[in-house]
Amino acid sequence: MGGFSDDEYVSVGEVPLPRADNFKRVSMLPLVFIIFYEVSGGPFGVEDAVGAAGPLLALLGFLVFPFIWSIPEALLTAEMGTMFPENGGYVVWVSAALGPYWGFQQGWMKWLSGVIDNALYPVLFLDYLKSAIPALEGGLPRVLAVIALTVVLTYMNYRGLTIVGWVAVLLGIFSLLPFVVMGLVAIPKLEPSRWFEVNLQDVDWNLYLNTLFWNLNYWDSISTLAGEVDNPKRTLPKALFYALILVVLGYFFPLLTGTGAVSVNRGLWTDGYFSDIAKIIGGVWLRWWVQGAAAMSNMGMFVAEMSSDSFQLLGMAERGMLPEFFGKRSRHGTPLIGIIFSASGVLLLSWLSFQEIVAAENFLYCFGMILEFIAFVWLRIKHPNASRPYKIPVGTVGAILMCIPPTILICAVLALSTLKVFLISMVAVVIGLVMQPCLRYVEKKRWIKFSISSDLQDLHANNQNNNVSLLD
Repeated sequence: MGGFSDDEYVSVGEVPLPRADNFKRVSMLPLVFIIFYEVSGGPFGVEDAVGAAGPLLALLGFLVFPFIWSIPEALLTAEMGTMFPENGGYVVWVSAALGPYWGFQQGWMKWLSGVIDNALYPVLFLDYLKSAIPALEGGLPRVLAVIALTVVLTYMNYRGLTIVGWVAVLLGIFSLLPFVVMGLVAIPKLEPSRWFEVNLQDVDWNLYLNTLFWNLNYWDSISTLAGEVDNPKRTLPKALFYALILVVLGYFFPLLTGTGAVSVNRGLWTDGYFSDIAKIIGGVWLRWWVQGAAAMSNMGMFVAEMSSDSFQLLGMAERGMLPEFFGKRSRHGTPLIGIIFSASGVLLLSWLSFQEIVAAENFLYCFGMILEFIAFVWLRIKHPNASRPYKIPVGTVGAILMCIPPTILICAVLALSTLKVFLISMVAVVIGLVMQPCLRYVEKKRWIKFSISSDLQDLHANNQNNNVSLLD
């Protein structure tokens, strides 16, 4: 494992970031909604929690689960993201703690997980439209529609992160507004006794946990854009806090409305059922609004996820983990090659089924999170006094304890995965383990050019000042 000097490490957050100053940085409000779309996008997809476990456990899940997973992950992202405010995010964290080999593995697994996740959204978008346009249900029209949609949304990413941010704000308001209206219309119809319905003998724990996990993770994705954020040391922690509130309320109140205003038939609570509830509560006009909001939400999630994935590749190139051409920016300041690679991955994976995509994405994501927790604790132990513009107010023991509940949850998600998902995911992991030495060999032979940005500190340089105290 490569070491780095403590005096270098302290200054990591102070160096100028390798980006052109004429590109606009992302401000607070767009950043909040980019995080919102990387994590959530609204209550679309939470219906399965009611179907799997009933109203009470679904409501409790979206209140309690954030304390077990979302809050620890968001806090970790705030501390580490302000400590290393550069593109690459969690790749840099793991690299700093465990060395470049494991940093690359983190990058490979999280990028692949993100691309797999992004393959969902064009498919879900068309699923919401196929009731109005039956031709989109299958065959050549559907394939062409997926390609066309991917191209249009990819072009939006190419045009710049500022555009992505403000599009996320507009889509976010449009996606949440019908549920505010639905909640107001539903008040006379609410029966609180329905919220407490539960049958512990009839719970699909696998579906329940996967639904909660899928809808409340990915808080760390925003870290790969840290180099594009306006004053990240102050903006990032606040944006994560506001986004956390927005996400939890965006799930809880629609569930409260849906389960309280309509008699619960768990068999009906599957993906897309909120549009049926909207029709029962408010009529056809509200159903169309919810369906439109769901379709737009998938667009928002796509552009936010692609931004995170492509800037991660750019950050890895700036760290010398990927060939130099991955660091090339378009005239709009966006990572051109990263966007092309991410879009290609989406098109290649869009043929998988919804359940396979979610399960494989969760599996790879869990591996990546284990590395993040290890890096977080390791840096707390080895470099307790290093500069942390935002620091979680817990000591080393508290940092370890904070990581235990989400780690137990990760183990549960991994244990519940099917053999097929396990085998596919392990093949992906092995590819990453082999790919990194191959890239180093290519670099050694000088077949492809690699370089580390001169504006970034070398996290792995063996420095003669390696033993300088951080307290000096």
